[in-house]
Amino acid sequence: MIDLYYAPTPNGHKITLFLEEAGIDYQLIRVNISKGDQFRPDFLAISPNNKIPAIVDHAPADGGDPLSLFESGEILLYLAEKSGQFLSGELRERHTTLQWLFWQVGGLGPMLGQNHHFNHFAPQPVPYAIERYQVETQRLYNVLNKRLGHSPWLGGEHYSIADMACWPWVHSAQRQRIDLNNYPAVNNWYQRILHRPATEKALQLAQPV
Repeated sequence: MIDLYYAPTPNGHKITLFLEEAGIDYQLIRVNISKGDQFRPDFLAISPNNKIPAIVDHAPADGGDPLSLFESGEILLYLAEKSGQFLSGELRERHTTLQWLFWQVGGLGPMLGQNHHFNHFAPQPVPYAIERYQVETQRLYNVLNKRLGHSPWLGGEHYSIADMACWPWVHSAQRQRIDLNNYPAVNNWYQRILHRPATEKALQLAQPV
């Protein structure tokens, strides 16, 4: 039913976390971003921003032609609405979940991505950029820690797409020079998700083939 165009990155993990949790049948199609597969015309027809993940739903609810979608936040929202899972129908929890989802796609992901880049991939050290994104990373972890100190899950009482969006970035905390012991509420949340059976399956998919 669902084709998932995937690479083992935090944004790719978001979607495998959802699909494994929801029990939705899907076909995993690996995109080798180190070899430039994301620039192939057939992939660009699905994901014009040449980024993974992307999906094609061969059985959309309107009964029409297959529906292709890109952008990880939109994919999570679409799948949650399609399946009726991991996004509350109750007004307050639903919109609390969505605000934390948008917080991730607008802040946590881009800022931690820049942290990764300047700490590990920049062709030469740029001290100003390293410091800038490290400070912002720490600020965002503090925001996350405060929220999770008051709520078991980001959206409220239930595990949701907001947690699935944020968790893969926290899974890379060491690469961000972050010690989760300094953020106890985040660490507790991280460990609870890490040991979910669906998370274990999703991480197995990230192993080299």
